[in-house]
Amino acid sequence: MVDLPPEVITEIIFRLPVSSLLRFRSTCKWWRSLIDATHFIFSHLNKSIESNSNIKIIIRKHSDLYQIELDSLEKVVELNHPLMCYSNRIKVLGSCNGLLCLCNIAEDIVMWNPSIRKHRILPAVRLNRGEETSLFAARVYGLGYDSLTGDYKLVRISYFVDLHNRTFDSQVMLFSLRMDCWKTLPSMPYALCCARTMGVFVGGALHWVVTRKLEPDQPDLVVAFDLRGESFREVPLPVAVKGSFEMEVALFGGCLCVIENRVSTLFDVWVMTVYGSQDSWCKLFTVKLPSDLRPIKSVKPLAYSRNGDKVLLEQDRCKLSWYNLKREDLSHVEIPGMPKKIEATVYVGSLVPPALLSQTDGSKHQKLGDEKTRKRRDDFLSQGFKLTL
Repeated sequence: MVDLPPEVITEIIFRLPVSSLLRFRSTCKWWRSLIDATHFIFSHLNKSIESNSNIKIIIRKHSDLYQIELDSLEKVVELNHPLMCYSNRIKVLGSCNGLLCLCNIAEDIVMWNPSIRKHRILPAVRLNRGEETSLFAARVYGLGYDSLTGDYKLVRISYFVDLHNRTFDSQVMLFSLRMDCWKTLPSMPYALCCARTMGVFVGGALHWVVTRKLEPDQPDLVVAFDLRGESFREVPLPVAVKGSFEMEVALFGGCLCVIENRVSTLFDVWVMTVYGSQDSWCKLFTVKLPSDLRPIKSVKPLAYSRNGDKVLLEQDRCKLSWYNLKREDLSHVEIPGMPKKIEATVYVGSLVPPALLSQTDGSKHQKLGDEKTRKRRDDFLSQGFKLTL
């Protein structure tokens, strides 16, 4: 290694998993400086995304979180997540660049990188008008990254509905890691279709399935929230996709993905190969269920296998299956030590810290507000005991 040029050493290190890089930081000062550099952190992340490596699956079991490697789906590692649990309602609100956003039933929210075991508790969200009324229906979140400002943003949409008058309203709030605070945005003029789906981050925007009216047979739409302009817009669907049917969105292969469900035994999987271009929609494959199997409600592709011949699917948001693209059949995934019903989230292992890193100048921005107060709150939520009611 001593005789190798620095650029060759850097290229080798780029290909290593985060666990190895953390150990190699103690090898020498030059390696530590290299691995801690902003350019290296982003380059390592991009290399992992391009090569489909360092892909992890997060599984929730009651109030605990576990991690497994995509390639094996066997070795389960328990994660010591940084939130106290008042019940079993730990939720994953979003995943972006190796960061996970979690919340508990008390709506304490944390930005956390499980690979480097660093986290940051977000400031509490102030109560808004309407949240104390009986019209509150649901709430969704989405985590994304604004590459222009190097800012991570968390969007919270609170959805209200009046079934008697068939009207709805929403309250949209946005947290900026750069400003370390929440702000209220104009309401979203759509009705949420699936309150259990976190925002899908693709092309600098977060995506949800919505509808324009609370009327029977209203078509589903995909709406995007642009993190840079902080506004909503509709995403054009494939021309061949028309009529009334159930639909979901996902991130698959780095592209925006739409799953078309018409009969609960046939699921068409579409991807937008060039983000923003309606002509670039392509049908990747169709999941066909045998007639003797019980119909399922939803299918969401998570990731390709390493050799690309299978796709890991989440069925009905509670179990995993491999879909063989050549044989066009499903095989259930049994994970040792895990129950049959699980919730899964895909994330890429990275060195990205839960603090600002500017890809342009590499500067680290200090958080606003009283740091001592925030530190005491972080310690309480992350080091306190787990209480199950």
